[in-house]
Amino acid sequence: MWMLLRQLLAIAVLPFTMTILVPIWITRRTTAGVTLPASPGGVLMVLAGGALLLAGLTLFAASLRRFATEGRGTLAPWDPPRQLVVSGPYRYVRNPMISGVIFILFAEALLLRSPPHAAWAAIFVAINATFIPLLEEPQLEQRFGDGYRRYREHVPRFMPRLRPWRAVD
Repeated sequence: MWMLLRQLLAIAVLPFTMTILVPIWITRRTTAGVTLPASPGGVLMVLAGGALLLAGLTLFAASLRRFATEGRGTLAPWDPPRQLVVSGPYRYVRNPMISGVIFILFAEALLLRSPPHAAWAAIFVAINATFIPLLEEPQLEQRFGDGYRRYREHVPRFMPRLRPWRAVD
């Protein structure tokens, strides 16, 4: 029960804010909103958005589950995993949770056909492309040492590998 509460708090503070609260704020301050597409291009955007949303939610949920069960922690910097997680989606990409959130943000932009939401998604990518190598990765290297260094050498930060990496101990 305690792990569930820790997970819910971390989700409420971080991804919920980025994928729900900020996009609602953008929608209220712009002309973006839910409308039916009026053209074949609009229909394609909505279909692509739906596919991206499903992929993002799947990736996020699989990553979150690994953090809780294998890492014994949450996505939050104040309650990080106690063990290095290198299985599941982490065998393909080092930051599948962030990738899932990025997919969700771009899905929202496509579903709403909203340039301001696309701009928010791009800003989120830029923030993470800066934060992760400058702050998060050095902390992971300090906490997990050679295991993380070996993992980092073989698994890309954002662009997934085609075949899963297998740690050799």
